[in-house]
Amino acid sequence: MCSDKVELEGKVAAVTGAASGIGLASAEAMLAAGARVVLVDRDEAALATVCKKLGDAAIPLKLDLLDPKSCATLLPQILEKASQLDILHANAGSYIGGDLVDADTDAIDRMLNLNINVVMKNVHDVLPHMIERRMGDIIVTSSLAGSELQVMLPYIA
Repeated sequence: MCSDKVELEGKVAAVTGAASGIGLASAEAMLAAGARVVLVDRDEAALATVCKKLGDAAIPLKLDLLDPKSCATLLPQILEKASQLDILHANAGSYIGGDLVDADTDAIDRMLNLNINVVMKNVHDVLPHMIERRMGDIIVTSSLAGSELQVMLPYIA
């Protein structure tokens, strides 16, 4: 192993939105560093496929984070499956492309709920466990999609 590689042997991580994309890449990296990883996603079939490929240290957890009752069970289910939590990567998120004027308001609500409210709830729920153990790391995936000025033509009504 490389000397600059962070070793996670004996650690348990949980990654939301872990069945694909950044979440899957994060889970793979932590597994490669020796952690057991609880992969959290609402897509049960994708989770099963991914976890089978990744091996026994990859632990699937099907959870719909947009359902408040389901979201509230994140930590208890992680502890049931893995007995501890050392790292939370709050990665699940969504993006609505295109012009805001064309966006569906229900889709906007879902995006904001998943990208902001769910992250805050997940962090809120795991903090007491980490504080009690006097250890833990929290990673939050964020986007720079809205940070670049978009040139728009003036609109006059």
